Amino acid sequence: MRKALNPAIVQLQKSLTSTMKVNSHIFRAYDIRGIAQATEQFPEVDLTPETCKLIGLGTGTYLQKISGKNLVVGRDNRLHSPDLQKAFIEGLLETGCDVTDIGISPSPMLYYAVCKYGFDGGANITASHNPKEYNGIKIVSKDAHSVCGDDLQEVLAIIESGEFAKGEGTLTEREIFEDYKNEIASKVQLPRPLKVVVDAGNGTAGAFAPELLRALGCEVTELYCELDGNFPNHEANPEEYENMKDLIAKVKEIGADIGLGFDGDGDRVGVVDEKGHHYSADFLLMLLARDLLTRQPGAKIVFDVKVSLALIDDIKKHGGEPVMCKTGHSFIESKMKEIGAPLAGEVSGHLFFAENYYGFDDAFLGAAKLLEILSKSDVSFSHLFDDVMHTFMTPEFKAHTPDDRKFGIVRELTDYFTKNYDCSTLDGVRVNFSDNSWGAVRCSNTSPNLTLRFEADSEEKLAEIQEIMVEQLKKYPEVNLDWYKV
Repeated sequence: MRKALNPAIVQLQKSLTSTMKVNSHIFRAYDIRGIAQATEQFPEVDLTPETCKLIGLGTGTYLQKISGKNLVVGRDNRLHSPDLQKAFIEGLLETGCDVTDIGISPSPMLYYAVCKYGFDGGANITASHNPKEYNGIKIVSKDAHSVCGDDLQEVLAIIESGEFAKGEGTLTEREIFEDYKNEIASKVQLPRPLKVVVDAGNGTAGAFAPELLRALGCEVTELYCELDGNFPNHEANPEEYENMKDLIAKVKEIGADIGLGFDGDGDRVGVVDEKGHHYSADFLLMLLARDLLTRQPGAKIVFDVKVSLALIDDIKKHGGEPVMCKTGHSFIESKMKEIGAPLAGEVSGHLFFAENYYGFDDAFLGAAKLLEILSKSDVSFSHLFDDVMHTFMTPEFKAHTPDDRKFGIVRELTDYFTKNYDCSTLDGVRVNFSDNSWGAVRCSNTSPNLTLRFEADSEEKLAEIQEIMVEQLKKYPEVNLDWYKV
């Protein structure tokens, strides 16, 4: 007969567990993201096997409470991801969760597994587009619903309390790519073959995207599709123009119809046309919205606060209802479900599909649908935008700002601008300077940065509104203004 533990010993064990602190700052608005590899710039490590086991204990306890214990776990190809995934799974198992390990997995494939096979939830060990020293955990419950915001803070509270569920879970492994590939391929038809260049930035998408696109009938040229967690060629972040330069050069060199760049966990896509022009994802959403509205007139299309006025105008022109939302994949997903929207997207490259699909962000399905739109057209990709309202727009700028200061700074900026201009405060502050010019500043939820974007109807006006906002930013020496070109 097993002897009951002395209550004082039990309390000591809880105390020891709770002293293994996790940095609360890594529990961000819609996922967990922190430093997993010490560098000169980031000497403090947030995510170790020990902290990931604690997060697994907290996650397993939380998910059993809200949805169930049958979970699926994947990971990206960062050098530290295998050890962090193993530790996270150990935590889940000790809470009594039954875990299916699907190995290296793009986040959309993890979400697909949760929905397709009826898992109670899951997690992907990934830092998405962040540099190689980062890692993180994206957690979902039933139907791939993101565990974010207050729910993620509840996971943190469980960890800090040390009150974990107890049990002995089981661990199995499963390959799911064939099912996922076949489902994506069943949803698109390419009337004519396309010549495509794929740049995976040595991230997870490289193991899957080329094969998927070939299954659609594309001629695929691979660029940096070998998995390498050192990301030796460029960061796996297609939002940044610098990371797309090699893709642009290759598309022009071989005369490809289109170039596709994917981020580190394959949930964001960037596009380069046949001339080498790089599109922000609000313009990709524009094409997808036009296509959708031919089947669902009047449909609501959700997007984040940084989109171009051209997108809003185009959705209205084609009979849709534009709906602005906070930036962040979990916020977009929740808004879609709340209002029954079949399509959504973010400037960062997340594209969400609920028409004959599950409603999560899937860069592979997004890329496939864009290829279908192009293949059905008798013009090149660049000419699909011939009738779009022309404006002058900056890319999304990132201004490094410490995590413990960025929210306070944005609050103060919001106070200033709302007193002096017409503003939207849905997410940070979007300042409407005139009918066709605006500037936005908000806190990044994945890194120590402020993010900014500007749009105007002339280059002169664009420079003017940037200067107005920068004058206020100069009051905060913690904000790096290297992005600003006078």
